[in-house]
Amino acid sequence: MSWADIIANAWDAIRTHKLRSMLTSLGILIGIAAVVLTVGLGQGAQQQVSKQLSALGGNLLIVSPGSSTTGGLRGGFGSASTLTTADATALTSTTAAPDISGVAPILQSNNQSLVNGATNWTTTVVGTTSQWASVRGRTVQSGRFLTAADQANAAAVTVLAPDTAGQLFGPINPVGQTVTINNVAFQVVGVLTSAGSNSTTNLDDQAIVPISTAAQRIVGGTNRTSVQSIYVKAASPGQLSAAYQETNAILQYRHSITAATTTDFSITTQQSVITTTSSVNTTLTSLLIGVAALSLLVGGIGVMNIMLVSVRERTREIGLRKALGGTPAMIRRQFLSEASILGLSGGMLGVGIGVGAALTLPHFISNPVAISVPWILIAIGVAAAIGIGFGVYPAARAARLSPIEALRSE
Repeated sequence: MSWADIIANAWDAIRTHKLRSMLTSLGILIGIAAVVLTVGLGQGAQQQVSKQLSALGGNLLIVSPGSSTTGGLRGGFGSASTLTTADATALTSTTAAPDISGVAPILQSNNQSLVNGATNWTTTVVGTTSQWASVRGRTVQSGRFLTAADQANAAAVTVLAPDTAGQLFGPINPVGQTVTINNVAFQVVGVLTSAGSNSTTNLDDQAIVPISTAAQRIVGGTNRTSVQSIYVKAASPGQLSAAYQETNAILQYRHSITAATTTDFSITTQQSVITTTSSVNTTLTSLLIGVAALSLLVGGIGVMNIMLVSVRERTREIGLRKALGGTPAMIRRQFLSEASILGLSGGMLGVGIGVGAALTLPHFISNPVAISVPWILIAIGVAAAIGIGFGVYPAARAARLSPIEALRSE
């Protein structure tokens, strides 16, 4: 008997008991669908995190000031005023820092009220330099970005993020219009392209002004050269580590740091955030895949149970096949084919349901769901392997039946 005949006979046997076959495949179907969907959710979350972090600027280092101590009470990182615009200027040296391609100091003021006639909007005002756009990977959709001349002249100009511009000007093009910030009239010279939001900040709701203007007219204070953070962009992903070392060395020299315990600044990288987040997502995905594997185990046991029932029901058929010259190997292949078809059909249906859910879920939840072709192929292979693996014992039992005893059975 050829393999085509064996598979055709196996398919006929499965179709004879349609309901039983569908219920047998249900456990495998649920397990495979759960695996496809779980992996899709995990990879989708990783892609979303990577996209959000890339919105902060590619190959980015973030330098934050150290902690302050007031009355014996130590503040957290970022509470001191240990970074200055001079530090940022030192990092732009191509001699001392050849692996750094851009530097953008940040002087930020939250909850500032922007006024356009009778309309007002509260947002974050960010004081920075002309390099901010390239460091953060941002572009303008209309108008222009800040220039070195704006910084040198402490010009009262601003570039608005798209949500901020929409709230203040509606459908009107804001470029060339005027907004009032801290009782100072600022001319809108550009509008940023939308960048969405990260985990803590709406990147489309802010106003960008020259850092010199922010220090003199918005933030004020006695120490107007201090900055809240410095964004440093490496020339390429491969140069991120070198840029980190150069940034650390320059700031330690400028701040006269001789021991690691006295460092008054911290440097974080986007890669460390991605690695940590990916590790968490991988752990959760592995846990959920483990739960799905239990469903596959239950499905495999169901296949074995039904195949044993099938062997019991078809004892006389097995005896007749053997009496007519059927070998144990042929009988074994017959029942293994039935088990593999049950597993494979459950796997294919599970993949279909999993992919359908992956395409549908993003319309109801905020997270994307990825469709991983390698995992789909693995899932189909696992489903077929479960059918074969759990069908071995019933097939071997059928192959061992004595023809005479089988023909005698009722």
